[in-house]
Amino acid sequence: MAIRTIRLEEDPVLHKKCKPVKEQEKERISELVRDMIETMHEANGVGLAAPQLGILKRVFVVDVTGEDAFCAINPEILYEEGEQTGYEGCLSLPGYSGKVTRAMKVKIRALDEHFAPYEMEAEELKARAILHEYDHLEGIMYTEKMIGELVRNEDLKEEEENA
Repeated sequence: MAIRTIRLEEDPVLHKKCKPVKEQEKERISELVRDMIETMHEANGVGLAAPQLGILKRVFVVDVTGEDAFCAINPEILYEEGEQTGYEGCLSLPGYSGKVTRAMKVKIRALDEHFAPYEMEAEELKARAILHEYDHLEGIMYTEKMIGELVRNEDLKEEEENA
Protein backbone atom coordinates (compact mmCIF):
# COMPACT_ATOMS: atom_id res chain seq x y z
CA MET A 1 0.00 0.00 0.00
CA ALA A 2 1.09 3.53 -0.64
CA ILE A 3 -0.04 7.05 0.10
CA ARG A 4 -0.60 8.86 -3.16
CA THR A 5 -0.62 12.54 -4.06
CA ILE A 6 -4.05 14.17 -4.09
CA ARG A 7 -4.69 16.46 -7.05
CA LEU A 8 -5.89 19.98 -6.28
CA GLU A 9 -8.93 21.72 -7.73
CA GLU A 10 -7.14 23.52 -10.56
CA ASP A 11 -5.92 20.18 -12.00
CA PRO A 12 -7.82 19.55 -15.28
CA VAL A 13 -8.16 15.82 -14.52
CA LEU A 14 -10.71 16.70 -11.81
CA HIS A 15 -13.04 18.15 -14.43
CA LYS A 16 -13.14 15.11 -16.72
CA LYS A 17 -15.66 12.27 -16.73
CA CYS A 18 -14.23 8.90 -15.69
CA LYS A 19 -14.29 5.68 -17.68
CA PRO A 20 -15.76 2.41 -16.36
CA VAL A 21 -13.40 -0.16 -14.86
CA LYS A 22 -13.03 -3.35 -16.90
CA GLU A 23 -12.77 -6.89 -15.51
CA GLN A 24 -9.17 -7.27 -16.76
CA GLU A 25 -8.13 -4.33 -14.55
CA LYS A 26 -9.17 -6.17 -11.39
CA GLU A 27 -5.71 -6.67 -9.87
CA ARG A 28 -4.58 -3.10 -10.54
CA ILE A 29 -7.87 -1.65 -9.24
CA SER A 30 -7.66 -3.71 -6.03
CA GLU A 31 -4.25 -2.17 -5.34
CA LEU A 32 -5.62 1.29 -6.19
CA VAL A 33 -8.50 0.82 -3.71
CA ARG A 34 -6.08 -0.09 -0.91
CA ASP A 35 -3.96 2.97 -1.71
CA MET A 36 -7.05 5.19 -1.88
CA ILE A 37 -8.22 4.10 1.57
CA GLU A 38 -4.76 4.66 3.05
CA THR A 39 -4.45 8.06 1.34
CA MET A 40 -7.95 9.11 2.48
CA HIS A 41 -7.24 8.13 6.10
CA GLU A 42 -3.84 9.85 6.07
CA ALA A 43 -5.51 13.07 4.85
CA ASN A 44 -8.34 12.78 7.44
CA GLY A 45 -10.97 12.60 4.70
CA VAL A 46 -14.30 10.79 4.55
CA GLY A 47 -14.12 10.06 0.83
CA LEU A 48 -11.75 9.97 -2.11
CA ALA A 49 -12.34 9.35 -5.81
CA ALA A 50 -9.83 7.96 -8.32
CA PRO A 51 -9.64 11.19 -10.36
CA GLN A 52 -8.38 12.95 -7.23
CA LEU A 53 -5.29 10.77 -7.67
CA GLY A 54 -5.12 11.50 -11.40
CA ILE A 55 -6.80 8.25 -12.46
CA LEU A 56 -9.86 8.62 -14.68
CA LYS A 57 -11.60 5.43 -13.54
CA ARG A 58 -15.03 5.05 -11.91
CA VAL A 59 -13.85 4.19 -8.40
CA PHE A 60 -14.34 5.89 -5.06
CA VAL A 61 -13.89 5.05 -1.40
CA VAL A 62 -15.87 6.36 1.58
CA ASP A 63 -15.40 6.04 5.34
CA VAL A 64 -17.49 8.37 7.50
CA THR A 65 -16.55 6.76 10.84
CA GLY A 66 -12.87 5.93 10.35
CA GLU A 67 -13.70 2.25 10.78
CA ASP A 68 -15.97 1.21 7.91
CA ALA A 69 -14.23 2.05 4.65
CA PHE A 70 -15.84 0.71 1.50
CA CYS A 71 -15.23 1.13 -2.18
CA ALA A 72 -17.58 1.55 -5.09
CA ILE A 73 -16.36 0.44 -8.50
CA ASN A 74 -18.52 1.46 -11.48
CA PRO A 75 -21.25 2.82 -9.15
CA GLU A 76 -24.75 3.61 -10.36
CA ILE A 77 -27.22 5.73 -8.42
CA LEU A 78 -30.51 3.83 -8.19
CA TYR A 79 -32.44 6.54 -6.38
CA GLU A 80 -32.11 9.69 -4.31
CA GLU A 81 -34.66 10.85 -1.75
CA GLY A 82 -35.16 13.90 0.44
CA GLU A 83 -32.88 16.86 0.84
CA GLN A 84 -30.14 18.12 3.14
CA THR A 85 -28.10 21.28 2.96
CA GLY A 86 -24.82 21.63 4.77
CA TYR A 87 -21.16 22.41 4.58
CA GLU A 88 -18.84 19.98 2.90
CA GLY A 89 -15.18 20.07 2.06
CA CYS A 90 -12.92 18.23 -0.33
CA LEU A 91 -9.41 16.84 -0.12
CA SER A 92 -8.77 18.54 -3.48
CA LEU A 93 -9.61 21.93 -1.96
CA PRO A 94 -8.00 21.71 1.50
CA GLY A 95 -8.89 24.21 4.18
CA TYR A 96 -12.21 25.30 2.67
CA SER A 97 -15.88 24.33 2.83
CA GLY A 98 -19.04 25.31 1.02
CA LYS A 99 -22.77 24.77 1.46
CA VAL A 100 -24.25 22.19 -0.87
CA THR A 101 -27.74 20.69 -1.12
CA ARG A 102 -27.79 16.93 -1.67
CA ALA A 103 -30.22 14.07 -1.21
CA MET A 104 -30.84 12.87 2.37
CA LYS A 105 -30.93 9.24 1.21
CA VAL A 106 -29.29 7.46 -1.68
CA LYS A 107 -29.18 3.91 -2.99
CA ILE A 108 -26.32 2.74 -5.19
CA ARG A 109 -25.31 -0.40 -7.05
CA ALA A 110 -21.59 -1.03 -7.47
CA LEU A 111 -18.81 -3.60 -7.38
CA ASP A 112 -16.67 -4.07 -4.26
CA GLU A 113 -12.88 -4.47 -4.20
CA HIS A 114 -13.29 -8.16 -5.16
CA PHE A 115 -15.55 -7.16 -8.09
CA ALA A 116 -18.60 -8.65 -6.35
CA PRO A 117 -21.80 -6.69 -7.04
CA TYR A 118 -23.66 -5.09 -4.14
CA GLU A 119 -26.34 -2.53 -3.40
CA MET A 120 -26.20 -0.04 -0.55
CA GLU A 121 -28.58 2.48 0.97
CA ALA A 122 -27.14 5.41 2.88
CA GLU A 123 -28.50 8.41 4.75
CA GLU A 124 -27.26 11.77 5.99
CA LEU A 125 -23.43 12.14 6.04
CA LYS A 126 -22.82 8.81 4.31
CA ALA A 127 -25.28 9.76 1.54
CA ARG A 128 -23.61 13.17 1.21
CA ALA A 129 -20.16 11.56 0.95
CA ILE A 130 -21.31 9.02 -1.66
CA LEU A 131 -22.93 11.73 -3.79
CA HIS A 132 -19.89 14.01 -3.44
CA GLU A 133 -17.55 11.23 -4.60
CA TYR A 134 -19.93 10.18 -7.37
CA ASP A 135 -19.82 13.76 -8.66
CA HIS A 136 -16.01 13.47 -8.90
CA LEU A 137 -16.50 10.53 -11.28
CA GLU A 138 -18.64 12.81 -13.45
CA GLY A 139 -15.98 15.55 -13.42
CA ILE A 140 -17.98 17.78 -11.06
CA MET A 141 -16.45 19.58 -8.08
CA TYR A 142 -18.71 20.53 -5.17
CA THR A 143 -17.85 24.17 -5.82
CA GLU A 144 -19.98 23.92 -8.98
CA LYS A 145 -23.04 23.08 -6.83
CA MET A 146 -22.24 25.37 -3.94
CA ILE A 147 -24.72 27.80 -2.44
CA GLY A 148 -22.92 31.05 -1.61
CA GLU A 149 -19.19 31.46 -1.19
CA LEU A 150 -16.32 29.25 -0.11
CA VAL A 151 -15.57 29.59 3.61
CA ARG A 152 -12.25 28.95 5.29
CA ASN A 153 -12.55 26.03 7.72
CA GLU A 154 -10.86 28.16 10.39
CA ASP A 155 -13.64 30.74 10.08
CA LEU A 156 -16.31 28.03 10.34
CA LYS A 157 -14.66 26.67 13.47
CA GLU A 158 -14.64 30.13 15.06
CA GLU A 159 -18.30 30.65 14.09
CA GLU A 160 -19.29 27.33 15.74
CA GLU A 161 -17.32 28.16 18.90
CA ASN A 162 -19.02 31.56 19.21
CA ALA A 163 -22.53 30.19 18.63
